[in-house]
Amino acid sequence: MSDRILIELGDDGVADVRMNRPDKMNALDPAMFEALADAGRQLGETPGLRAAVLSGEGRAFCAGLDFSSFQATTEPDGKPSRNLLDRPEGTPANFAQSAAWVWRELPVPVVAAIHGVAYGGGLQIALGADIRLVAPDARLSVRELHWGLIPDMSATQTLRQLVRLDVARELTYTARIVSGEEAVELGLATRCDSSPRAAAFTIAREIAAHSPDAVRASKRLLSDATVGSVEDGLLLEEKLQRTLIGSPNQIEAVKANMEKRPARFSDPD
Repeated sequence: MSDRILIELGDDGVADVRMNRPDKMNALDPAMFEALADAGRQLGETPGLRAAVLSGEGRAFCAGLDFSSFQATTEPDGKPSRNLLDRPEGTPANFAQSAAWVWRELPVPVVAAIHGVAYGGGLQIALGADIRLVAPDARLSVRELHWGLIPDMSATQTLRQLVRLDVARELTYTARIVSGEEAVELGLATRCDSSPRAAAFTIAREIAAHSPDAVRASKRLLSDATVGSVEDGLLLEEKLQRTLIGSPNQIEAVKANMEKRPARFSDPD
């Protein structure tokens, strides 16, 4: 993986994932797209992972697509040498979508800490997280129409689940910029915090203290139950609960609470 992404895994099982292109406000060039997808896949195979915090180095979370980098990597016919719409085998997401969708596919919760700007693709990356903590003065925008494009990094699967359809339409059609405070009011962000990264780690560590089996099952439940029928959702609840009841980590959760002590959970296989 390139130096576009920095990853550190703490003893508590919380991964610190940082976009690392501060001189360009973490704008998305081909290397950043690839590094984000690789980071998510790498974390998915990391033993002991309990949660992840996703943030950006420097002045911003992510300023969106770096058009200059793609103009510099075009073929003689003017087409980009790296097609963002290429679809790798074995995934529903294309090259561009994977940078955002990989966080939804990660089996553990992801908390995004947003400061500065989160425009276009940067916002869509944040929308792939489970929870979004945002600085009050941050600026967010579904920015693609400003450039004559549509949001195409999984927003159809994330934005529509967070805000009313008319709000999604207004944000998309106008490409207007909203503050962190308005983002919370609209549903784009979970809550405001003057120190979103520190607050994100507080939440991530709280999540990491619970049974990793139950946490992963909860993420799968809340992700999958929104795309099927009522019957599918109810059956999924039952299926996942059956895997947890009487399991070692579930028994440990009960014992720890009864004995008023920190739980000692084992990592999932």
